Amino acid sequence: MTDGTSVGVHALAHYRDEFPILNKQIYLNTCSLGALSRRAEQRVAGFLETWHSRGASAWYDDWWQALGDLRVGYAEVINATADEIALHASISTATAVVAGSLDYLSRPKVVTTALDFPTVAYQWLAKQQEGVEVVVVESPDGISVPVDAIAAAVDERTALVATSHVFFTTGAIQDIRAVADVAHSKGALCFIDAYQSVGQIPVDVRISGVDFLCAGGLKWLLGGPGIVFLYVRADLIRELHPRVTGWFAHGDQFAFDPRHIVWHDDARRFELGTPSLAAVFAQLGGLEIIREIGVPTIRAVVAELTEDLVQRARETGLRPRVADRPDDRAAIVMIPSEDPRKEVARLAAGGITADARPGHVRISPFFYNLKEDNVAAIQTLRS
Repeated sequence: MTDGTSVGVHALAHYRDEFPILNKQIYLNTCSLGALSRRAEQRVAGFLETWHSRGASAWYDDWWQALGDLRVGYAEVINATADEIALHASISTATAVVAGSLDYLSRPKVVTTALDFPTVAYQWLAKQQEGVEVVVVESPDGISVPVDAIAAAVDERTALVATSHVFFTTGAIQDIRAVADVAHSKGALCFIDAYQSVGQIPVDVRISGVDFLCAGGLKWLLGGPGIVFLYVRADLIRELHPRVTGWFAHGDQFAFDPRHIVWHDDARRFELGTPSLAAVFAQLGGLEIIREIGVPTIRAVVAELTEDLVQRARETGLRPRVADRPDDRAAIVMIPSEDPRKEVARLAAGGITADARPGHVRISPFFYNLKEDNVAAIQTLRS
């Protein structure tokens, strides 16, 4: 299976033509930034041309429609409705709105884990002076966090369990249905950072039962920086009143009323200010490809590429740090290294883009990669 002389191609290999960067290098860093597609580039070019030709008048039809189209597109990939989708510039702003919408008087505790991206914890650590208690659940193996350990930290004083679908540190996939059940069993809510899953792993908010979920364009949705979404469960929306807000949250925002806030009845009440339209159009281009292929199809191809990479690394003695079961692995493979920055620089010198994290080289194949890319990366690391 891992003979580097004959590794073949997969069913999505023809999409490589959509991504010009692949003509110049081996790109194995989607978990940091998805490759730019021709469709995303064309969408941004169209936006710029409209800006040239129409200026602000485009807001009232083309650009407003683009925001609606993006909410619909995001909703489709997670089996939500557009009314449950709020647009944001980053996960930080989305979590700030969520954090400012909760009542901590009777439930001051927020539970998170040591493997989550720090942004998740920072929103609530910043509220400790207001009486918020942050409990960080440790990982026994540095790879994943048992749901039982999270359950042990959740009680009737817990407002929220905030954690990840895929841990950015290891690529381990967490059972978010089980996490949501744990939170709900004690009357708490569940927030999921799905930045490292949506686009490469099927996500269904109905099946998972989560209350909030965030993801965005930077990585697996191929939209670049500056655009994310916040999903809020429909029957929860009207119960919450954000204390971090902006004019896009106002139900009649063009009334420009500085004396009263009248919230949208849908998830737009969790939005802030004017979105970055260049990012919106880039995401519409990338999202078109994701929806065209379908995330289940992407997952099948990417899982095969990931397992090929793991096996090649093991056969050469590199000891990748990943979850034990293949079904629990996303397309993030951590290769231990004494000097990961040096190794990433050496890969770059050989035309291979990866990334460095503390103690590891991080490699992340996507559907536009080939097994030949894995071969080159592992050979370079071992040479």
